[in-house]
Amino acid sequence: MSEKNLNNNFETLWTGRIDSQEAFVDAARLHQIIAPFNQHSSGVAVIGFCSEEGVARNKGRVGAASAPALLRKALANLPWNTQQQVFDVGDIHCTDHDLESAQQLLADRVQQTLQQNCLPFVLGGGHEVAFGSWLGLMQHVEEKQAVDKPVGSKPRIGIINFDAHFDLRIDTEGASSGTPFYQIAKQCEDRGYAFNYCCLGVSEMANTAALFKRADALNVSYRYDTQMHGAQLDETHAQLQQFIDECDYLYLTIDLDVLPAHVAPGVSAPASLGVELQVLESLIAQIKISDKLVLADIAEYNPNFDIDQRTARVAARLFYNIVKE
Repeated sequence: MSEKNLNNNFETLWTGRIDSQEAFVDAARLHQIIAPFNQHSSGVAVIGFCSEEGVARNKGRVGAASAPALLRKALANLPWNTQQQVFDVGDIHCTDHDLESAQQLLADRVQQTLQQNCLPFVLGGGHEVAFGSWLGLMQHVEEKQAVDKPVGSKPRIGIINFDAHFDLRIDTEGASSGTPFYQIAKQCEDRGYAFNYCCLGVSEMANTAALFKRADALNVSYRYDTQMHGAQLDETHAQLQQFIDECDYLYLTIDLDVLPAHVAPGVSAPASLGVELQVLESLIAQIKISDKLVLADIAEYNPNFDIDQRTARVAARLFYNIVKE
């Protein structure tokens, strides 16, 4: 979406309640704070990735392409009890089934926002969003290194994925929502970088033996959904902290199907067990304290299967917890 088109649609995208009886400083909501992204913006940069091509290729339930606009509606009425500035960059659309071009467009947009010291927050779309998000961060890091010319250093980008699935399928038949982290692993191998991947909430019921073997071969740090109850939170925090300590930059990606189906029914592949929202929020707080988080996205919201906007509201809550100062 061009900046002109974004400005034309901005007022339609961001509308909501106004508490006119209250002082603005105490009653502001996100739709009253957010502004169109421009070359001077610095803060949180919201980017929509309107794609379900990867989900369709992965034989999942389609519907995620319409998610970014509906997620904006859920975000619009959030009470904005923080000083964080937020800007809307617009949408990347996957057209003519050309997922690869859409992912590259997303990467370029992510890189642009990082150049302006923004925190890019991408609203998917299927989890194919992850490859475009990561690629944009990698382009930015490599650009910085080309300028700074650090001797012998290699970027240590850590991917933290809250997900019931590894998404490590081999992409022999093309990219999909099930392949992004395998694609990233191959990119890292080609560049001589370490593949730093932590997947929390993995369901044994949702991954084949081949995927577990591949995760082990790639030294993925993972934790089963059955190991992420509140009583095991200290162990989960310790595992996550060890991963964080080994990274310089963190990219957080949340597949909403990591949550229990009664909490997040509107997803491409509902969880039979899932990880409770309170556990995710505790881990998000830990990630933020590290001061290494530079990129985030939310994936797999499928409004066709949502109930009372339940999943969209959960996504909005996660967004707020990630970006608030």
